[in-house]
Amino acid sequence: MGRTHRESHRTERIGWLRAAVLGANDGIVSTASLVVGVAAASAGRSEVLVAGIAGLVAGAMSMAAGEYVSVSSQADTEQADLARERKELATDEAAEVKELTQIYVDRGLEPKLAEEVTRQLMAHDALGAHARDELGITENLAARPVQAALASAASFAVGAALPLLVVLIAPESSLVIIVSAVSLVFLAVLGVLAARAGGAPVLKPTLRVTFWGALAMLATAIVGSLFGTVV
Repeated sequence: MGRTHRESHRTERIGWLRAAVLGANDGIVSTASLVVGVAAASAGRSEVLVAGIAGLVAGAMSMAAGEYVSVSSQADTEQADLARERKELATDEAAEVKELTQIYVDRGLEPKLAEEVTRQLMAHDALGAHARDELGITENLAARPVQAALASAASFAVGAALPLLVVLIAPESSLVIIVSAVSLVFLAVLGVLAARAGGAPVLKPTLRVTFWGALAMLATAIVGSLFGTVV
């Protein structure tokens, strides 16, 4: 008895993986930068923690709202395209057959085979065939606003919590150095995990996230130091 072979592809993870990696990266970078900037201004541990927690809450809500609005706009566009395609199928099916047939011909099929494939696919699911091959909309890559918002908020909160844990245990006199160093390690680990989850090479994304994280923390440390000196 034959068994159904079900392949697992990394494109199935794109929706939540992008939002989760972006959220965690932003959580680490923004919170660590905020903490480093406040600590560089000669603030005490309690002030640094208050600023960091406020940044965590505000950032998580901002990420959720931003992802929801952005992905909702994408979903609205997809639905508008599908509605137009559905109308065209109802009013001029012959033209839609020719259109899809030409797509398959352009991809390398013989015209007769392309037309036969088109008719069979449209007989099974006309809108699905046009959505996939004409519009590029598939179930795996379709916009999911709520999923993206929740993934972004949760991952941002987790990422932001990491520098705050360091603030709790690091000596107050060395907060800037220790938080910066440990946060860069967190970013490097995130880069490795994201690359492996997406099947990409590890080195380039790891260097990318650590470089921009280091730059952000350096900038806020300079600003905090200048502010603390002036005040």
